[in-house]
Amino acid sequence: MKRLLSYSLIIACSTLLLVGGLVSPVGAKGLEPVKIGTVVPEFKAVDLSGTERTLSSLKGKNGTVLIFIAVECPISNAYNERMEKLAEDYRAKGVNVIGINSNATEPMSAVKNHASQQKFTFTIVKDAGNRIADQLGAEHTPEAYLLDSTGKLVYHGRIDNQKNASMVSANDLRDAIDAVLEGKPVAKPTALAFGCSIKRA
Repeated sequence: MKRLLSYSLIIACSTLLLVGGLVSPVGAKGLEPVKIGTVVPEFKAVDLSGTERTLSSLKGKNGTVLIFIAVECPISNAYNERMEKLAEDYRAKGVNVIGINSNATEPMSAVKNHASQQKFTFTIVKDAGNRIADQLGAEHTPEAYLLDSTGKLVYHGRIDNQKNASMVSANDLRDAIDAVLEGKPVAKPTALAFGCSIKRA
């Protein structure tokens, strides 16, 4: 009986710590997700032409946006036009948008066809074994990460607050990019991402 009570007490305390935020969140495979204000580590992935690319080679002069995307996720697809417009609007300002597909259920051929159909002009890479998603702690499609010119993570979360483009009232990612370009701190560095779960290997 004493053992049962002790075990129950341990479980209850652990739950309180997690709910109360006293225990740092741990990403997939036990990796600690990259935190706001820290430099995102180098990574490698293959682009749609079959060329291996590094984060360094993909970075923009004034900032880099990494967006985890999907072929079949209806929520990610609802953002296709907005992601393309984002890439177009900020390309001339030295900010590169990079699409990352980490879904083990979506082969490179499907990713290529999807990009062609949507007429994406931004670079897309295939994250084999979801290593980049694990490194960043990404869980959803779409989910965005903004790096400043030094490679530090300054924003993580949703693109905006509505799947339906006509109902958007908060452009979190654009606001963050604009702040970076103006040399100002990002007022809202995190906003909860929503979408389909990344289908990990």
